[in-house]
Amino acid sequence: MTERLPSARRDRYAADDRPPPARFAYGAHTWKEIAHLLANFPMALIGFVYTVTVLFTSAFLTLTVIGFPLLAAGLMGARQLGKLERARARALLGVRIDEPSPLPLRSTRNGVFAQLWMALKDPVGWRTVLYDFIRLPWGIVTFTVTLVSLFVLWPVLPFIARGLTNADRAMVRGLLSPSDELERRIAELESDRGVVVDTAAADLRRIERDLHDGAQARLVNLAMGLGLAKEKLLDGQADEQVAAMVEEAHGEVKLALQELRDLARGIHPAVLTDRGLDAALSSVATRCTVPVKVTVDLVARPAEAIEGIAYFTVSELLQNVSKHSGAKSASVEVWRSDDRLLIQVGDDGRGGASLDGGTGMRGLAERLDAVDGLFVVDSPAGGPTTVTAELPWRDRQR
Repeated sequence: MTERLPSARRDRYAADDRPPPARFAYGAHTWKEIAHLLANFPMALIGFVYTVTVLFTSAFLTLTVIGFPLLAAGLMGARQLGKLERARARALLGVRIDEPSPLPLRSTRNGVFAQLWMALKDPVGWRTVLYDFIRLPWGIVTFTVTLVSLFVLWPVLPFIARGLTNADRAMVRGLLSPSDELERRIAELESDRGVVVDTAAADLRRIERDLHDGAQARLVNLAMGLGLAKEKLLDGQADEQVAAMVEEAHGEVKLALQELRDLARGIHPAVLTDRGLDAALSSVATRCTVPVKVTVDLVARPAEAIEGIAYFTVSELLQNVSKHSGAKSASVEVWRSDDRLLIQVGDDGRGGASLDGGTGMRGLAERLDAVDGLFVVDSPAGGPTTVTAELPWRDRQR
């Protein structure tokens, strides 16, 4: 992914990439501007011919099956022409422009048609096509004026070149710069996808570890104990020792079942599936070490994924209340506002919680951010603490 410059640095560069004032004496900047203006015509001619050929050929061939793929390929080729123009503007005009992010074609999982549609609606490609299409008359004018001025108006050529190249700078910035909102959104989605993948991998490792160290180990001990009891029974030793071994095995079975129930509850609790957030959060609240008042004001149930994220968010926040807050009471409120699901968990503890205080809070913030949610912690030293989580509302599929 193309590295994006922070806004402060972009603002500084916006001031730094202004060329020095034009002078009667030709300086290095003036010669670069003259070279850029003289190169405008051949570059504009190449871009215009390419654009007209691609557009007209693709428009004609859209009557067949190859027209749209040809247009998509033409737009991707236009991206390369735009890259060349940005490099020329950086080298000769000193214009600092970020490169647009490449199309994420390989990450598209819906097949060739989804990739084709993504290429056809690429705004970077279409803006480059527009740039190349309107540049030919301007390229002819700048080439002619600059060439004539070299021989006739050479004393004032630096000022003429500055005026013409300022128009070039405006065109490059206006049509060849990446879309800030689009690029920001692409960067966010790529980052969120990484968070989701990492979270899923961590959850799978946790489940594997819990199964291996918990229920599996108990079931192995159970099998060994029952095997020894079987051998003694086969030897005719139906004594108190065998009864004790069977009793121990029975206890191991109950512990293994309890651990499996806890593990299943950690994956997705049955009460959440059967009865919804109100009952599930009330069940979580009973396991908290401080009294918790739960208020759920929802007319309908959200989508299963959103409901699950809300449940686990409240569950982890109440665990933090039990372990770290020193609170005497806590509260959980859940309600819907327009197209958002809002969650607020508060306690009257010692406060001081923050996203930098450990991996728990930061992990919750990353998980909510991955689904376009928000996570805000208000916890001054001395308390109280209020954590507000916001999730997008999606209706449950019937």
